[in-house]
Amino acid sequence: MLIGKLILPLFEGTLVTLQVFAITFAVSLPLAILLASIQAARIKIINLFFQLFIMIERGTPLLLQMMFVFFGLPYMGVTLDRETSIYLAFVLNYTAYFMEILRGGINSVDSGQLEACQVLGYSRFASYVRVILPQALQACFPSIGNEVLTLIKDTSLITVLGASELLKAGRSAVNTYGTAVPFIYVGIIYLMLTTTAEFLLKKTEKKMDPVQGE
Repeated sequence: MLIGKLILPLFEGTLVTLQVFAITFAVSLPLAILLASIQAARIKIINLFFQLFIMIERGTPLLLQMMFVFFGLPYMGVTLDRETSIYLAFVLNYTAYFMEILRGGINSVDSGQLEACQVLGYSRFASYVRVILPQALQACFPSIGNEVLTLIKDTSLITVLGASELLKAGRSAVNTYGTAVPFIYVGIIYLMLTTTAEFLLKKTEKKMDPVQGE
């Protein structure tokens, strides 16, 4: 049966998809938290650099960014292999999106809470880490969750650099067996991945909420 022939290539493609997703998320979110925290210090020259970085990353397609890193950087004397190019482009892109989301979350926290922390004897750093940042993360968690779901789907873009992820495995099967059925299986797998991620995100958001988490 066709499904038996598709199990291995689709499984291998799914593993690549999950790997790109996991590494991008594990690197870009902590990096975004760090950079957004630096941005919150309101140092003018640094913030101008961050604004330029975010404008470029959000204002150009991720597909173009990947192609620039892999095909364009060699003309500037920097040559990266395919895997490194993929991860660099994905991490930079999603770091920019997460930074902008976190900036909004940080700005949504009442500035009076920082003053209250200082009255209680907390240092500015302790106030930020223990009071401001947790509230900011809770406020912007739904937006972060949306980006996580988008990231899962965006992993299909790596096929443009020849990486054998889930969608490429499905397309190869379509060409090999002359049927569109593999695309249906690919769609089902993506739905399973996004549905599982959405379930875990909702559980995490509920635990972060002091009212719902009780």
